[in-house]
Amino acid sequence: MLFNEEIQRVFKSDSWKKVNKKLIGKMLSEYMYEKMIQPNILSEEGENIEYSLQVSESKHYHYIAQKRLFDSFDVKWTTIYIVENDGRKEADSAIELLVDLQDVIGMSSETAGHLIKEMNSTLIADAHLLEKEAKRSDELIHEDYASLEGYMTGHPWITYNKGRIGFGYDDYLAFAPEQQKEIQLSWIAVHKDLASFQSVEGLDYEALIASELSEEERIRFDVKVKQHGSEPSQYYYMPVHEWQWKNTLVQNFPEELAIGRIIPLGKGEDRYLPQQSIRTFVNITNKDKHHVKLPMSILNTLVYRGLPSERTVIAPKVTEFIKGMAEKDHFLKEECRVILPGENASMNVNHPYYTQLKEAPYQYLEMLGTIWRESIYTYLEEGEQAITLAALLYEDHHHKPYVESLIDQSGLSTEEWMEQFFKVVMEPLLHYLYQYGTVFSPHGQNTIVVLKDAKPHRLAIKDFVDDVNISDQDFPELQGLSSEFKAVLRTEAPEGLTQFIFTGLFICHLRYLSNLLKNNGLMEEETFWSLLADAILNYQSRFPQLEERFKLFDFFKPELTKLCLNRNRMVDYGYSDDDDRPHASEFGKVTNALAAFQLNRTVGSN
Repeated sequence: MLFNEEIQRVFKSDSWKKVNKKLIGKMLSEYMYEKMIQPNILSEEGENIEYSLQVSESKHYHYIAQKRLFDSFDVKWTTIYIVENDGRKEADSAIELLVDLQDVIGMSSETAGHLIKEMNSTLIADAHLLEKEAKRSDELIHEDYASLEGYMTGHPWITYNKGRIGFGYDDYLAFAPEQQKEIQLSWIAVHKDLASFQSVEGLDYEALIASELSEEERIRFDVKVKQHGSEPSQYYYMPVHEWQWKNTLVQNFPEELAIGRIIPLGKGEDRYLPQQSIRTFVNITNKDKHHVKLPMSILNTLVYRGLPSERTVIAPKVTEFIKGMAEKDHFLKEECRVILPGENASMNVNHPYYTQLKEAPYQYLEMLGTIWRESIYTYLEEGEQAITLAALLYEDHHHKPYVESLIDQSGLSTEEWMEQFFKVVMEPLLHYLYQYGTVFSPHGQNTIVVLKDAKPHRLAIKDFVDDVNISDQDFPELQGLSSEFKAVLRTEAPEGLTQFIFTGLFICHLRYLSNLLKNNGLMEEETFWSLLADAILNYQSRFPQLEERFKLFDFFKPELTKLCLNRNRMVDYGYSDDDDRPHASEFGKVTNALAAFQLNRTVGSN
């Protein structure tokens, strides 16, 4: 029987219970934050609050939770149990909780059914991670950037964070980042009438392909094209993922294959490791070569993981736009020394028929393309080490946080380390926002902290094509942008632009880091958030001429719109196959803890 060895090793009763209990704790925490559930308080003792969540007339979930700033909750997963018909039992099935919550939350049966599948996939991945022979945090702090990604546990907020609809178990074992399996990318030739190639100034197609493929590979591919009776000069060569080829491309481009407008070429020689996004790959054979981003039409954490055609086409122009700002800005270039791995080249192939449909489901417009992004390794100097922000939320199997090991290694106190961290991370992000009306989505995968001697040293930001947004205000710094450019990059009103940092970084990442530090006795919440407030205010005091923009993009409002990720899938969007990617749901307001810290500092200075 297939996979019997893996199933025997991973699918164990104790492990399955543990990953379920931890996911139940996460579900209760996040659904309370998003106000999808509103349990009753039974008792309070110090920080511990005992809650009861009624899911039917005879069934309640009981648990202990602690309140956190930003209207958040930390549910203690070891305390959860079920009271049903006056009996008590373990709460050890996340799927049971999901089904129990269908009427409470108001999920359709279609949504709940698909979510069961996503939750089970998430639990299977969590069980694999639990059984993985993981290194201790003290060892992992020396791990290479590409392989470190294989230890990560997924999106900290979304409860179905490894749903990966479209993957079979064989695909999971072969392609999931936590499996850390090196792969070889397949290549195809696409006729130039069908495909487009774009690049930054000074880089053409021939130069790119010569840097990515050896001469022997190029000769081998040329021979394949000629065997089809075609001329290689009429084609572009582009990599595709094996999963995409066998599950999406053959089925959706059979006519192009039949008439030779797409020609399969075989596998390339280089080996790659998948990163947390699943569709981005680091070249392990030669780490200086580009990182490659490919579409994979699986549904994971809200969206199909394709490459939107209009953004793929404009990617190199966005790179020139973003890098051009830094190149002319002394603060970004010389003081922050921000790293911007550029999306130097892209290819896009529009489907000849789906593109003619009115309001075609977006997944069918994102099936075939490639983005070549500069390798982070080409920017690292002697003694520097790159890690994604996501790594800072990792705890090893012995419950030691990765960030604690870094702090120990650095010789700094926790407060000194975090003060340096906030300075390194916030200054470039704030400067782009305030000075240029331009914002990234600085979540855990896109934001890279470059360490030196285990201390935060400088910042790298990636993924421009999906996550760069610009202000709708009439800023001189944004004048001269083409209508094509503005049509593709999202323009946002002031609070909308602010939200990319407030929700994308503070809510989506930092509130988990703060909770991790508090639970491990490393730092109190109030200290953590006051250091962040100080970093913002210190930047503002450095650039008083931007005062009007500080008011426009205000991180110190008492409340901001609450954006919700789980609610989007579970209540608002479901599993619709619309013509646009789903966006975070807006629901109510979130109390902004930074407002109090700004007030305290202002009062203290008077």
